[in-house]
Amino acid sequence: MQTTLIPTVKKTDKAIFWISTILLFLVESVMPGLTFNSELAKQGIAHLGYPDYFRIELTFFKVLGGLALIIPSIPARIKEWAYFGFALDFISAFIGHVIVDGFDGQAVFPLFMLVVLIISYISFYKISKVFAG
Repeated sequence: MQTTLIPTVKKTDKAIFWISTILLFLVESVMPGLTFNSELAKQGIAHLGYPDYFRIELTFFKVLGGLALIIPSIPARIKEWAYFGFALDFISAFIGHVIVDGFDGQAVFPLFMLVVLIISYISFYKISKVFAG
């Protein structure tokens, strides 16, 4: 008699995925979506030397990327692009802050979010690999 092992998702992997992904969604999609038109957001973009239209473009793609990560029915390939986009955003934000202001708290925050993104990506890969069989 042959026994087939059915792969299971560890509860900790699921929990790590959802906690890290929800944190990303709140910080990188909800907050920018609610505050993109504030004076602070406008000044922040201008301070780094970017044109104002970039603030709107960046917010649009952050909201789309966050939704792609948080909605379970979105295909994995789209999620991969969202992860890539956020990684590019965090690395670019780090470089921009270091060049304009030097290495300070503003420069460290994108690196922290990059770590959260990597944790979300690794845990997504773990749980989606199990579902793929």
